[in-house]
Amino acid sequence: MSVLPPPPQQRPQPHAQHPYPRPHRHPPSSRWAVLCVVLLAEVMDLLDATITGVAAPAIAADLGGGREVTQWLQAGYTLPFAALLITAGRLGDRFGRRRLFLVGAAGFTAASALCALAGGPGALIAARALQGAFGALLLPQGFGIIKETFPEAELGRAFGLFGPVMGLCAVGGPVLGGLLAGADLFGTGWRLVFLVNLPLGLAAVAGAARWIPRGKPDPGLRLDVPSMLLAGAASAAVVFPLVQGPELGWPVWSLVLAAAGPAGFVLFGRLQRRRPSPLVEPSLLANRAYTGGMWVALVFYASFTGLMLVLSLFLQGPLGLSPQGAGYSVAPMALGIALSAGPAGSLARRHGRVVIQSGIVLTALGLVLLAASADAAVDGRRLVPGTLVTGLGMGLVIPPLFDVILAGVAEAEVGSASGVLDAVQQLAGALGVALLVTVWTAFADHGATAATALSATALTTLVLLAAALALSVRLPRHARA
Repeated sequence: MSVLPPPPQQRPQPHAQHPYPRPHRHPPSSRWAVLCVVLLAEVMDLLDATITGVAAPAIAADLGGGREVTQWLQAGYTLPFAALLITAGRLGDRFGRRRLFLVGAAGFTAASALCALAGGPGALIAARALQGAFGALLLPQGFGIIKETFPEAELGRAFGLFGPVMGLCAVGGPVLGGLLAGADLFGTGWRLVFLVNLPLGLAAVAGAARWIPRGKPDPGLRLDVPSMLLAGAASAAVVFPLVQGPELGWPVWSLVLAAAGPAGFVLFGRLQRRRPSPLVEPSLLANRAYTGGMWVALVFYASFTGLMLVLSLFLQGPLGLSPQGAGYSVAPMALGIALSAGPAGSLARRHGRVVIQSGIVLTALGLVLLAASADAAVDGRRLVPGTLVTGLGMGLVIPPLFDVILAGVAEAEVGSASGVLDAVQQLAGALGVALLVTVWTAFADHGATAATALSATALTTLVLLAAALALSVRLPRHARA
């Protein structure tokens, strides 16, 4: 999942070391049709993420399973997404981007149908994992397809459409999620939030088959399967104990597994230095500016994703709002992101990491307002100042963050570095949900009021933001041109 990603024209995609062939025979009408198909796939993924976050409490209430179901709805998607994302770009080079795009779009659509048909929490989480896996195959192919299709002179115009479209999805997604989850159209209830993917996915498959050109695969390209499996296992080892540990009373195995996760990532880093075709350029792992930026991205996106779900739990639980009411209540945060994200890119080109640091501070101020207003909240309106200011701060961070981080890497490393950052962003979402929902539940289960639990969660998020601010001094001073 991504919300308002940095402008694609400033984010080279994974595996840039394999040059894209330049287009020769694609007429203008076909080129723009290809762009529409790729944008449709991006919209499908982003809407699914924002819609599901708002609908999660209603889903858990219907299917049962407790708070861990709301966490696994997010983690079940993001873990396979993060594990496969770095490899997916290379799979596109190996087997052809058009083929992988079709497989990803068709699989994502089928998995969405399985989500809508799920009769229990286990089946739904398994279907969400399939969504994440197919989404990881789908999304990295789009940028390569556009670069294959458009001439150099038109690439700026093509990539320039991503920002407004993604911004519209970020603003409208929470509201749409609430409306769909509460509409109960034809008795579908929350299942409509997954059914909405079916027409989008079918259109993407049909459009890809009709307009996306057939590229030339590279059958000689080697795939680093051991590294991919290790990265996935380490990610699961970190997240699983945070989700299930509190429910089971923190058994010894959960603590051992939690310690094994970071150790797995250390082993992954060492393995990259020995592999003939590594998933991550080994020189990146020795780059202090880049690794510091990875930590900033991990902590910041964990804060954002976890807080959004806790807000949905607070609004639909103790406050008793409907899914529609919860969607409207979190919309000011998305609106704040959209308002500040527009000028954030140009500000970052002039002032670099100072813009990101200012955004982190503004986000923290919004959380203070949110914590202060929790006691007086009888509906979502009292939370608007806090959510709006929080969104304004996030909007200053999200668009330029990757550009500033990538300024510290060599040109030949940009593709690998960008792919790793995308995977870190997805892993951060799973970690943030697991951590902050655990904090929320711990206070609520020990007799604290809902307002106190929300304030404690907001203050925990403040600690994470303070860590991100401290780590940000290692970022390059200026964004990448």
